[in-house]
Amino acid sequence: MAHVPPSFQSPGPIKFGTDGWRGIIAEDFTFERLYRAACAAAKVLKDVYGESTGSNTVIVGYDRRFLSEEFAHTAATAATAVGLDVIMSEGYAPTPAFSLAAKDQNALGALVITASHNPGSYSGLKIKGAFGGSVPPEVTKKVEALLASDYLPEAPAETDFPTFEPWAPYCDSLRKKVDIGAIQAAVKNGELQIFADVMYGAASTGLERILEVPVTELHQERDPLFGGGAPEPLPRHLAELMGLIKDREDKSLAVGFVFDGDADRIGSVDEHGEFRSSQILIPILIEHLAVRRGMTGEVIKTVSGSDLMPKVAQLFGLSVHETAVGYKYIADRMLTTPVLIGGEESGGIGYGSHIPERDGLLAALYVLEAIVQSKTGLAEQYKGLQERTNFFAAYDRIDLPLANMQVRDRVMDALSNNRPTEIAGQAVIDCITIDGYKFRLADQRWLMIRFSGTEPLLRLYCEAAKLDEVHETLAWAKDWASQF
Repeated sequence: MAHVPPSFQSPGPIKFGTDGWRGIIAEDFTFERLYRAACAAAKVLKDVYGESTGSNTVIVGYDRRFLSEEFAHTAATAATAVGLDVIMSEGYAPTPAFSLAAKDQNALGALVITASHNPGSYSGLKIKGAFGGSVPPEVTKKVEALLASDYLPEAPAETDFPTFEPWAPYCDSLRKKVDIGAIQAAVKNGELQIFADVMYGAASTGLERILEVPVTELHQERDPLFGGGAPEPLPRHLAELMGLIKDREDKSLAVGFVFDGDADRIGSVDEHGEFRSSQILIPILIEHLAVRRGMTGEVIKTVSGSDLMPKVAQLFGLSVHETAVGYKYIADRMLTTPVLIGGEESGGIGYGSHIPERDGLLAALYVLEAIVQSKTGLAEQYKGLQERTNFFAAYDRIDLPLANMQVRDRVMDALSNNRPTEIAGQAVIDCITIDGYKFRLADQRWLMIRFSGTEPLLRLYCEAAKLDEVHETLAWAKDWASQF
């Protein structure tokens, strides 16, 4: 019998997480498994959206990861095997560009090869619906059920597909949503400097394409290893961008943006070189859209979102709805409810004025418009909102790798049957279980514990009045989790 390396684990069933199916290339995410998954996804898209659209077409797109073009060709071949017509992207583009294309071209949806923010060893498949957003959980459950039935049509002999250019219609759509002229003028007049770290991903060249003014862009080239890190908008990956803004000699207003691997998520760096996550950007955008743009609608936040979001929404008389983590839950709500903005802690932000999809480049444009129209940087805008709501808080998140699934099972058992009643010296006064376990403590800080839907990680989130209280709480949670 052949020797099997002890570290090797046979891949389990294909499962769709918070946004799509992701796996390690050559171990879980293989051409054969992708073909099966794409066949099932294409069949379900036809079954679910065929009657409402009258369409037989599916869009296929991809990011800049290793083998993305080849994986996209496999997904297109699978859709053809199901009997669908395929229009394939002629190059990489942001995932929201393919969601927009699905809606604009009256397609059944889109199959997008991307693993978003995951490390370079991963690839993935996102399924977008005809409405221009991530399909809801009931649709991915249909895909998983079809996979379990061993549905596998034979691949066609002919595999040439019509192509389309995704960038031009996407950029045109985004330009119409903001005052492009005012942003361009501020840059040309030397009043505003724009920086971007595209993290080697699909946002590369995006802001310059849209704005047609100079943008200082870092890591523009393609690198499937992402510089040895992961294309995730977190401070630990952004020392170069933060230093560039902090050390610049020109002290005009400045802002830096950072986009994840497929450009549907965003982080930012303020005029002082400090990182500002979507926990801060979303409240700033709520004010901008409601006050300067006069827009209305519900604010949607995920359960891991900052308490500042509902407090700012209350300033402007806006209702708030809370969902589980994952933009698909926000998108699902957008289909039935007038929405101003919907956002998640991890950087995904979308708008009722756009498709029901998170869009990093559109978020950047709205932030630029807010800076230009208010004539103040992100740090000053954030400070103003803190003072008006009398809410001052710090936030952080840490991710703990899981040794194996048995550890996950033991943590889940403890959270289900033996939840802590005291955390970091504070009594637990409430626990929300929309997604994971969010503990509200006596001094109003909160700790959230949940498993990642895309990687073998335990995520620990905390918001408290002071940063040392955040660190204290996260240290407690890390020690608590280590016992399993």
